Amino acid sequence: MKTKTLTTLALLSFLTLMSFSTPIEDAPQTSVYLCDSSGGKKYHYSKGCRGLSNCQHEIIKVSLEDAKKRGKTLCGWE
Repeated sequence: MKTKTLTTLALLSFLTLMSFSTPIEDAPQTSVYLCDSSGGKKYHYSKGCRGLSNCQHEIIKVSLEDAKKRGKTLCGWE
C-alpha cells in the first residue's frame, strides 16, 4: 500500500511540475548559435551548449529563421 501511495504521489508531482514548464521548442527564441563550419548540422539555443564543445571554427549567432533556412536542426542536447 505504501509503494502504491508513493508512486501515485510521485506521478502527481511530476505531472504538476510538467504543467508549469515550457518546452524549449515552444519557447520564443529569436537567435541561435551555429558552428560556422561546412560540417555543422545543428543549431543551439545556448552558446555554452555541450553540442558546440567540439566546434573548431567560429561560433556564430544567427536568427532561428536563418538557421532553419540553412538546413540546420535542433541539437539533441537542448
